[in-house]
Amino acid sequence: MQKKLYLVFAALIVLALVLAACQPAATPTPAAKKVKICQVTDVGGIDDKSFNATAWKGVEDAVAKLGVEGKYLESQQQTDYEKNINAFIEEKCDLIVTVGFLLGDATKAAAEKNPDQKFAIVDFAYDPPLNNVLGLTFATDQAAFLAGYAAAGVTKTGKVGTFGGIQIPPVTVFMDGFALGVRYYNEKHGTNVEVLGWDPEKQTGLFTGNFESTDDGRQMGLTLMDEGADIILPVAGPVGLGTAAAVQERGNAWIIGVDTDWTVSASQYTPIILTSIMKRMDNAVFAAVEQVVKGTFKGGVYVGTLENEGVGIANFPAGVISDQLKAELDQVKADIIAGKIKTTP
Repeated sequence: MQKKLYLVFAALIVLALVLAACQPAATPTPAAKKVKICQVTDVGGIDDKSFNATAWKGVEDAVAKLGVEGKYLESQQQTDYEKNINAFIEEKCDLIVTVGFLLGDATKAAAEKNPDQKFAIVDFAYDPPLNNVLGLTFATDQAAFLAGYAAAGVTKTGKVGTFGGIQIPPVTVFMDGFALGVRYYNEKHGTNVEVLGWDPEKQTGLFTGNFESTDDGRQMGLTLMDEGADIILPVAGPVGLGTAAAVQERGNAWIIGVDTDWTVSASQYTPIILTSIMKRMDNAVFAAVEQVVKGTFKGGVYVGTLENEGVGIANFPAGVISDQLKAELDQVKADIIAGKIKTTP
């Protein structure tokens, strides 16, 4: 009896082995496809130490924290915009980030032609909004207002200066806020600090006509210092580095950085940097990528403000700003957030 049971069990084991051998091999689970984020720069290059680089930092942060893949194409000239965008559409990028106001037309044309392709564009918003494009905009006038107020409190000559690269809204918005901040300081203190290079009401002022030539930036800086400015705000990307070099060589003047904290991105000029007007494009781009990863992306407009820390000013050098001026700046910031102070003309 025992022997029969043993034979039955043995037969069952052999049958199980035969059946297992006949089963098809398990199909390996394919690795999950990485979300691909693709950035098209404006002219100036990926390492312009300004808005292209800051936007790319947002992509790099997403690579590190969200596990996405990041790529970029540099636009050497404006005719490259369409070509670079189309190249990334062919690559089936999950999100194409275009950087700069000047890419507005090319981005819109591509978005309308490819409604299933997701885009984010820095420094541009469409009216009416496009369903597949998130406009990343920044109230830089708010932060520039604080910088202008501070500059008016620090100047020893009673003259401060500014100039732009090209006369487009993302540039002049800095200049507007700066000039109005100086004016507000004058109203509060009975002073008469003069702004060279920009009239916010007439919308006229100084421009180099480009975002690339550091030689133009140097010359503009020398001109403004010759006219008496001891604080200069260049709103021109890498062009402003030429201005910083001129200020550093001549001395007795300050520079105000734009887009990023220049004590980090242009640290060689730290001794002459009063502050920087920061546009946190890295935070905005990262937020757009996060939406894509989570599947919550939708078109519309993001606005960076003082309140949501999308814009701000960098720390001042030790001992340059008095405690009284610091307290005033804190109050001005609170009043801007509360809507009590208008920072645009």
